Formats: sequence, C-alpha cells, structure tokens
Amino acid sequence: MIGLISATAAGGAARDRLAAAWPSRTRVYEGPVRGAVERAFAECEQVVCFLAAGAVVRLCAPLLQGKDVDPGVVCVDEGGRFAVALLGGHEGGANALAHEVGDVLRALPVVTTATDSVDVPGLDMLGLPVEGDVAGVTRAVLDGEAVALCDELGYPLPALPPNVTSLDRGPEVEPVPTRSAVRNACPQPGQTTVATIRVSDRRAELGDREVVLRPPTLVVGVGASKGAPVEEVLGLVQDTLRDAGLSAASVASLATVDAKADEPGIVEAAARLGVPVVTYAADELAGVDVPNPSDAPLAAVGTPSVAEAAALRGGGELLVPKRKSAPEGRAPMATCAVVRRKPRGRLAVVGLGPGARDLLTPRAREELRRASVLVGLDQYVDQIRDLLRPGTVIIESGLGAEEERARTAVAEAQKGQAVALIGSGDAGVYAMASPALAEASDDIDVIGVPGVTAALAAAAILGAPLGHDHVSISLSDLHTPWEVIERRVRAAAEADIIVTFYNPRSRGRDWQLPKALSILAEHREPTTPVGVVRNASRPDESARLSTIGELDPGVVDMMTVVTVGNTATREIAGRMVTPRGYRWQHADQSADPSEVSK
Repeated sequence: MIGLISATAAGGAARDRLAAAWPSRTRVYEGPVRGAVERAFAECEQVVCFLAAGAVVRLCAPLLQGKDVDPGVVCVDEGGRFAVALLGGHEGGANALAHEVGDVLRALPVVTTATDSVDVPGLDMLGLPVEGDVAGVTRAVLDGEAVALCDELGYPLPALPPNVTSLDRGPEVEPVPTRSAVRNACPQPGQTTVATIRVSDRRAELGDREVVLRPPTLVVGVGASKGAPVEEVLGLVQDTLRDAGLSAASVASLATVDAKADEPGIVEAAARLGVPVVTYAADELAGVDVPNPSDAPLAAVGTPSVAEAAALRGGGELLVPKRKSAPEGRAPMATCAVVRRKPRGRLAVVGLGPGARDLLTPRAREELRRASVLVGLDQYVDQIRDLLRPGTVIIESGLGAEEERARTAVAEAQKGQAVALIGSGDAGVYAMASPALAEASDDIDVIGVPGVTAALAAAAILGAPLGHDHVSISLSDLHTPWEVIERRVRAAAEADIIVTFYNPRSRGRDWQLPKALSILAEHREPTTPVGVVRNASRPDESARLSTIGELDPGVVDMMTVVTVGNTATREIAGRMVTPRGYRWQHADQSADPSEVSK
C-alpha cells in the first residue's frame, strides 16, 4: 500500500489525481501532517508526500529504523513538477516509484542514488539477496576500481561495468564461462584486498569490501507426518542447511508430495523462509531414483521417498541425503533433503514494437537492461542501444543472418549468460522467436516478451480495420513456396476475412501483391477499402486509403503493411472501419450485450 499525504489545496489536488489513478494501491491519510506521516510510515510499504523536501526530512527522521525496514518515500512539490526519491531508493522501491508518479502526474522523476545516476546496477537491484559490505563494494564499482567477480555457480547476471572482471573459481569447483579473458583464481572469502562480488549458495565469512549474491539454487525436499509442528520442520531445514555449509537465502522452494500440500507445518515453514511450496504426485515421485527409499512413506502416501524424490524431481545434485528431525522424547515427524539445481542460461526473445520509443513496452525495457548479452539486427540494435547497461556485450549482424543470430543467442544462453534476442514488432510474428526456439533445447530458460506488431500499429493509424476476424499473411516466398501462399490468400478471400499483408513487395518481387489482390477481388467489391501504411510509428510514417480496384502496387515496398478489408469494411470520415459484428447492427435483440461492448 502507498500512503498519500498532503497539507495544502494544491498538494491535495495532485494527491487526489494519484489516488484516482491508483485506487487499489493507495490510501489517503487525512488530518495533521505529523500524525499522518507517522501512521503511513507504520502501515504502508511506500509513502508519497506532497510537501517540501525539508519538511518531509524533518518528519521522517525520528521514524527511521533501517534501510531494510523503512518504507520508500517520494516527495512531490506542490506544483507537481518533480517527484523526488527521498528515502529507500532501492530497498523501499522509491526510485521506481518516483518514475511511476512522474508518469501519472507528468512530473520529472529525481533519483540521486549513486548507481542509478551513472546507470550502474546496484548490487541490491540484481534480483538476488545480497550480503556483506554492499556500500564498500558499490563504491569500488562506481570509482572504477578493479572488482573481482567470483561466480561459483554460473548464474546469468545482468551486464556489469567493465571494471568488474570475472575470475576462475578455483580447482574445487567446475569452471563456467567467464565474462572476460582474464583467468586468475578467485581468492577464498575473507582473504582478499580486492573488492569482490561472489555468487554462491555456500555460507562464508566475508571480509571488508566483499559481498555475496545468493542465487535460488537450492531445493529442499520435505516430508512430514500429519500434525508435524512448524518448529520441527523449520528447525530441521535450517539445521540441515547450516551443517552442510549452505545459505538459507539460496533456497528456491520446499518440495513435497501432493498429499502434504496443505500440511500446516510445511506451509508455515515455507512462509517463514519466504519461498513457495512445490508439490508432485506420488506416482511421479515413485519414479525418481533415490539413495534412501523407505516402506513408511510408501504405505502412507504411495511413494517410497518424499524428501529425496521431491528435491530431485526437477533434476540436480543431491547435496544432503534424507535427514530426520531429532525431537526429544518422541519419534521424528519430519525429514528433509537438499538438492542444488545448476543455474540455467536465460534467453529473452524481445519484441521492440514498430519503431516508436513510446511503443516499446516496459517489460521489453526491463529485459534489455536485464541482459548481459544482446543479439540483434544492426538497425534494430541502433534503435535501443542507449537503453542498454554499460558492459552489455552486443552481437549484431545484417539482413539475411537471422538463423545465425538465432544460433548465436541460444549458444550464449547455453554458456550461462543472460541473453536478449531482439526483433521488430512482436518477436514471435515473422521474427526471431521461431528460429531461436527451433534451436533451443530444454537446458535454458526462454522468456517471450510480446511487442506491438506492425499490423496493429498500422491498424491504429488507419482507424479500426481489424474490428472482426483477420489474418496476417507474408507475401515473401523466400521461406514459403508461392503455391502455399496463394492457397492461404484464396482461403482468406473465400472466408471473407480481413487480410494484412506483410512483406508485400520488393524490387525483385513485384508481382505477388497484384496477384494476391486479384484473388481477393474475386470475392470482394472493387470498392473494398485497402489501407497502406509505411514505417508505422516512425518519423517518416505515411498512410493512405485506397480500394482493391484502385490501389497502385508501385507505392508499396518492404517497409509497408497493406490491410485489405472484408465485405463489411467501410471508409467513414476518412478512416477505415470494420464493424465489430453483424447481429447488433440490425437491432437483433438476441445479441449478447457483453460481446457488443467489447
């Protein structure tokens, strides 16, 4: 919840605008300002004060307890010109909130956190728990000092600045691909004078200017008798991790059998650890090869192993075999086992939209900044180069190298990198998702990031041509024989479906569009509207309306999208419009009102 506080009519007006925009996220605090701040500080995760910055500082100062518990505080001046992240920029989310508030109020977000100011990812903003001398290591990164990265596990981190150099992890751990050609052994924890970032799920005593990032690599399988106390389950898990030299901050989940999905001791233990409970059917677990099967769980829940089998169900290395709790004076009621799952490389297939920066989705922006490696067509890379973090490795190539880019992106992800493979529009529509996923196996994680397609961008410019059933067809025969393309065009024509043509015409391919239009004309009147949009959403965007009978194919090229209406499509006030449906237009009262209103 976000608490909103103001003291004047001007501040109240801005406050009310924010409250109206976020009705489910905000709570307005009325009354004397000091009391309102105190209540909001205690009750909310974040606070927005429409007050002078100095006043907010004085009001919040007595309430501060620590950066890990204080809410994020954003201060907005009464003129609504600036949204200042005042407190809890990272931990409290004030930096991100300042940008959100700025979007709603059209205020300029002001962020003074050192890492954000120079576009370097904060160690506490990498998506992993972090322990150690965060301030000292961050300062070393910002000052350009040599900083060692010791990644024991090969976790796919975002791009880090060039002064952060990946080192070998030593002979006791199998090597993983490094971020540079430098090949020095990682020093042991507490035995280095160089600022060091470690990535590990192992417990360690850290020295000055050392931090450790905790990736979610550990799965704890848990079995429990009915009514097992949470203290027994949680104590067993914590003791097992500690005795094995493993960090509870790297636990990704507790895993168990379906029959124990609602067992209070397991559910509450997971809640206290801040992780989900993952369950599997008994027959799934019975098929997992384990070192310590038992007749007791077989009789109780239908599988000879719960703890070991549940931990191993998703693969990984068994670090701690089944271990039982040891309560005094009675039989144990809980078991656990610990598995390490090797981090997987990450491939995000990102659609950039049709070209305009404001049509690039927030999720796409996040994935571009999450990546350590970017793969893309050179002209698309140029569009978003300024959004990448310093240190991002860029692999770009020209037209015609789509399959090579797909193979490269998958190969980089298989090395354990965080990779973004970019394409225009939506990456899954005549773009890079298909060749990439055809290359990818199940050894990497793949994230699809949708984008605004050229067809949708063109439709918005033309009016509402896609108001009923529609199809997209590429007229390029580079990958599809013309006979197949023609059959699809003819099917769309006979079905009276609106058609958007991609790749309609090029210098070496000038007859396909006239042929496609002639096929459509067999089933539609010559006056059927046709919309032609070139470079939709870009500075040199152009659009025109014509008809099947009058369209000059010479005005069309590869940068153009051609949309042909169906028999109901009309030109209305200079716009291309296809009615949503047919029944309600003729006052048919049987039409479903919910369908009409969509």
